[in-house]
Amino acid sequence: MVIAAGVAGALVIVLGILAYALVFGWFGERQSAGEIAGSRVPATELARRMAAARVPAAQDQSPIPIAQGGKQILFGDLHVHTTFSLDAFQMGLPLLQGEGVHPVADACDFARYCSALDFWSINDHVEGMTPAQWRETKDSIRQCNASAGDPANPDLVAYLGWEWTQIGSTPDNHYGHKNVVLRDTQDDRVPVRPIAAASIPGTLAAGAAGGADRLQRLLFSLTAPGGDRQTYFDFALYSADRFAQQSCPHGVAVRALPDDCLETAATPAELFAKLADWGYPSLVIPHGTTWGFYTPPGTTFDKQLKGADHDPGRQRLFEIYSGHGNSEQYRPWRATAHDVQGKAYCPAPSENYLPSCWRAGELIRARCTESGESAAVCDARASAARQHYVDAGVSGFLAVPGQRPEDWRDSGQCRDCFLPSFNYRPGNSGQYALAIRNFDDPEHPKRFRFGFMGSSDNHFARAGTGYKEIDRWGNTEGGGASRPGAPNDPERDRGEALPESRAFDPVTSELAAFELVEIERQASFFMTGGLIAVHAPARDRGSIWDAMVRREVYATSGDRVLLWFDLENGPEGRAPMGSEVRMDGNPRFVVRAAGAFAQEPGCPDYAKRAVGAERLARLCKGECYNPGAKRKPIVRIEVVRIRPQSHPDEPVETLIEDVWKRFDCPQDKEVCEARFDDPGFAEGARDAVYYVRAIEQASPAVNGANLRCEYDEAGRCVKVNPCYKDYRTPRDDNCMADVEERAWSSPIFVDYATAP
Repeated sequence: MVIAAGVAGALVIVLGILAYALVFGWFGERQSAGEIAGSRVPATELARRMAAARVPAAQDQSPIPIAQGGKQILFGDLHVHTTFSLDAFQMGLPLLQGEGVHPVADACDFARYCSALDFWSINDHVEGMTPAQWRETKDSIRQCNASAGDPANPDLVAYLGWEWTQIGSTPDNHYGHKNVVLRDTQDDRVPVRPIAAASIPGTLAAGAAGGADRLQRLLFSLTAPGGDRQTYFDFALYSADRFAQQSCPHGVAVRALPDDCLETAATPAELFAKLADWGYPSLVIPHGTTWGFYTPPGTTFDKQLKGADHDPGRQRLFEIYSGHGNSEQYRPWRATAHDVQGKAYCPAPSENYLPSCWRAGELIRARCTESGESAAVCDARASAARQHYVDAGVSGFLAVPGQRPEDWRDSGQCRDCFLPSFNYRPGNSGQYALAIRNFDDPEHPKRFRFGFMGSSDNHFARAGTGYKEIDRWGNTEGGGASRPGAPNDPERDRGEALPESRAFDPVTSELAAFELVEIERQASFFMTGGLIAVHAPARDRGSIWDAMVRREVYATSGDRVLLWFDLENGPEGRAPMGSEVRMDGNPRFVVRAAGAFAQEPGCPDYAKRAVGAERLARLCKGECYNPGAKRKPIVRIEVVRIRPQSHPDEPVETLIEDVWKRFDCPQDKEVCEARFDDPGFAEGARDAVYYVRAIEQASPAVNGANLRCEYDEAGRCVKVNPCYKDYRTPRDDNCMADVEERAWSSPIFVDYATAP
């Protein structure tokens, strides 16, 4: 007995040591930034791109260059993640049907040969990044630029940056995600440490540590094949390195901090102050602003115009579209409302919007009625369910026991928006941001003056994923449980569909990270990515950067639409998109657009020769940017006018005119051109903002119909067919549907000459 007890005790100790070793990555290997395989694309290919960027004029059909005023249009992606992001590493694991690691070097090769971009930036989440990974990131970006050839005429410009991933628990402390992009790459011209967002208890970000630890324990309980098991060991070491990192002390100047600590900023004001202390050129780009996946209901941009939470010198651009959807359009409805005492409650449905909290009441009422309870009891339970949903914030769906993604139909979504982000938050939209002012200083009211850009927000090192509508699992954020009953199967623990709701508190819940949010339903809102286009006099780093600073940029939903938008009669002559002018006469504008080239299958020969068939197949899935000779037609141009608030109580919905003007395009010409003026500007005597959308003929796109509703005769969504992340949607199903791809110009800001 004594011997048996001793053996058992020894076995417990050995198993304990083994468990410790697994969790802390003793068997893992640290992932590197990888090796860049490709070099500069051939000169003939660059010449072909410039020659192809010639379109006939809209009226006389004579050839004109893409350049106007000595400028050319270049396309890029300023929002790219690699395996150095914690969530990206997780999504690459076999348990989530991932395809393994994708380091920084993959992003360089993808941008050069798969998507054929002109520029891109790295933007990994620094909340999960170690000092060694930051050093490797800098080295890899410099290698990507070194392989681009002549710095005055590179084939590809790579920018250094990171993502400040802030998530709040309430509208008051939520500021959202912002990408920091740096102009330079030299060690003495960039911060020693990237700056992370401070974590707030009860949020998705705060749960990430617990979620990652739980995922580790889960992974190591699996009987994975040897090769797969090593990936889990590597992830364990990655996580252990991250969680062992020490936070920087607060209140210390950035240059006096230790090089290897984790530096954080709790608010945009702190972030801007730290960037100012470093003194290096940088841009800070808000993104995912309407994405209700993590944004608390009721969040608006108003608070970011207070104090120092907006830096107009750095915060020049706004990500209006990405692989996570559109953040352009404003709507007056809200997911929650507040009574006179400030208490949140569930608003009634309105045209084109069904609040998810209201749908929660409908679900409970139906279950309650089916269980035989009286109408009065079921009414009370429906009311309680609505409030339970509201009180739980972004985790409101967990207030309904046994709920499934299909139960929610299209609740919470913007039904009449173009490819909207999931659980849309209109108070954080681009249109809302341009319409509001802050009047804390009545003599000098503050407002946002954003230029518009698009991006991919891809987590598999794939910059510029919108070049072809392929591979939902690699070019979007798809990826989930591989089989029913798997440890990460979202269907496993939903519980019984009870006829009564429950209070749910994310702060005290044992659930963590992605368990707290609607991970399956939002998968239908992952699209291939957008792009930023710049008008620049040359393709070098400085020329592209200067175009972004002056906001002479536009966004696309992925297609390489050519777009020009100019004020013709500015005080100093023609003024391009992004300009600010003051005038008292009526402004006159011209817009010109040409559709993107239709794509041919496969990859160009130069790409095949550069990186080899095997690497090209893994990165590009055998499909590269491969333009044919014919452009897609532009079917119409839409003009949006916004007149910013003149006093704090002016309703925003009365200030946004969408669509203000519309021009249908002739289909027998490659270029659509329109001219218009604002005959009421001088008489109205108030500031105005103008931007345009150039819209292509509809074509199939991944997740183009989002939840794929079936409608009744009244036009109500009565059934959905979600495009799941997991096994329920086959891997070869790209969930295609026709959409009208488009480009959004940056606004032109026309201030009335004598306005305050």
